Amino acid sequence: MAEQHAAASMGRGDFLDTYFSIHERGSSVRQELVAGLTTFLAMVYSIIVVPNMLGAAGFEQGPVFVATCLIAAFGSLLMGLWARLPMAIGCAISLTAFTAFSLVLGQGISIPVALGAIFWMGILFTLISATGVRQWILANLPFGIAHGTGIGIGLFLLLIATNSVSLVVKNEGAGLPVQLGDFTSFPVIMTLLGLAAIFGLERRRVPGGILMVIVAISLLGLAFDPKVTWQGFFAMPSLTGEQGSLVGSMDIMGALNAAVIPSVLALVMTAVFDATGTIRAVAGQAGLINERGHIISGGKALTADSVSSIVAGVVGGAPAAVYIESAAGTAAGGKTGLTATVVGVLFLLMIFLSPLSYLVPAYATAPALMYVGLLMLGNITKLDFKDSVDALSGMLCAVFIVLTCNIVTGIMIGFASLVVGRLVAGEAKQLNLGTLLIAVALVAFYAGGWAI
Repeated sequence: MAEQHAAASMGRGDFLDTYFSIHERGSSVRQELVAGLTTFLAMVYSIIVVPNMLGAAGFEQGPVFVATCLIAAFGSLLMGLWARLPMAIGCAISLTAFTAFSLVLGQGISIPVALGAIFWMGILFTLISATGVRQWILANLPFGIAHGTGIGIGLFLLLIATNSVSLVVKNEGAGLPVQLGDFTSFPVIMTLLGLAAIFGLERRRVPGGILMVIVAISLLGLAFDPKVTWQGFFAMPSLTGEQGSLVGSMDIMGALNAAVIPSVLALVMTAVFDATGTIRAVAGQAGLINERGHIISGGKALTADSVSSIVAGVVGGAPAAVYIESAAGTAAGGKTGLTATVVGVLFLLMIFLSPLSYLVPAYATAPALMYVGLLMLGNITKLDFKDSVDALSGMLCAVFIVLTCNIVTGIMIGFASLVVGRLVAGEAKQLNLGTLLIAVALVAFYAGGWAI
């Protein structure tokens, strides 16, 4: 009996290894499971943040919570089982903010029309991905800007993490816009100690070190932080609230109104470059860039990303995108689709276990995000400063990503500076048509006032 059980376990292990190419990519089933759980814990905050933002715009938070979980589950499972890459998908925080505060509250667009806009954004996004336009963008992304995007996202992660625990806060007085927060507060202390602990555990090559720190700090929060409370274990999900169900409530024709179309295009443009940069950065972190500089299964990754936004419009949620927090999982060793599959399954479980999401405070995941951000700064060693125009354009891209808190803005400035720099340096022959077209499109996008 024991031998049969062992043989069955070995058979499952062989299937997973073959399907996801686990050993071929230098990983193991255990490593992938740990990486998936690490990514999930790093991005589970989204199922709290997204409903809160949309709730401020009049969406019912209960149904939106379930929709947010469903979108993350669908997207991550599609990425894991089809594209077989370690990238998790969820509702994009930046696009959620645009939907809530610009579309609904700012322009006075109704919720059904806003969902219709998200649906059309997903359709256009998918067409761009399926026809190879987005892959063409990736192929024409100069190396300096590609690596600069990774550096900038690393800096961005550091800012997001430190701000989430009030280690860095807004300066209400005169001077620079940010300042040091309360250094002696419990969240700040836990964050800094957790980050230092990750340094030590990773140095000792302890498997799952990042996850261990997240769990340990969450337990300390439960014990000593009155804001972290046990709110139960199980809750029945519902996609219907007092105002009815958001599923299928989108107004597709209303979203084709001339006043709404520019917002749809803004969503598409932002999603294309924001997610493209994120996918490129996470793939590089996981070592999934081939010798030609292309992402392994990049086409499928792009399509999985875009199709998820169509589902978002249908179920009543926010636009979807690959999460930069996926880099937390790749830092923990994730290299295959099993990592994303684990994330998808866990988000399905969260539909029923929503109270547990409140047991992971921001200061438990902040150390992981800061660690990943620091690792991503290592992309600076990949810049070729012998080609100063390319390298410095990449650095400028990185700096403006964090200064403006916008990935697309950094990419736009990087492309513009690269083109002008090449022309002034008399190196116009090093510019290809793709780079020129992307630069012109991005500058026009911003000059037209359509940027988010």
